[in-house]
Amino acid sequence: MIVDYIEAALRRAHYELIEDEEPYYGEVSELQGVWAGGKNLEECRENLADVVEGWVLIRIARGLVIPPLGHVTVTSPKDSAFVHFLSTNKD
Repeated sequence: MIVDYIEAALRRAHYELIEDEEPYYGEVSELQGVWAGGKNLEECRENLADVVEGWVLIRIARGLVIPPLGHVTVTSPKDSAFVHFLSTNKD
């Protein structure tokens, strides 16, 4: 479920070259605050996948809505052990 969501996000990502030591920039405009950089396109995509995963897990832990990406959705039962683990292990 989360893997499918990450893949859907990467299909929607927009990439560009910027003036930076990590010149590849990628973002998923449908997911607020989701962006990453990298020294090459592959690294940027890998970093962006990690950011999407973290973004989803934080939203699950906080009980926030995760917008669908096309037909791909992520849902989580509020009483799941995983959500409890995330919410009790905040640093």
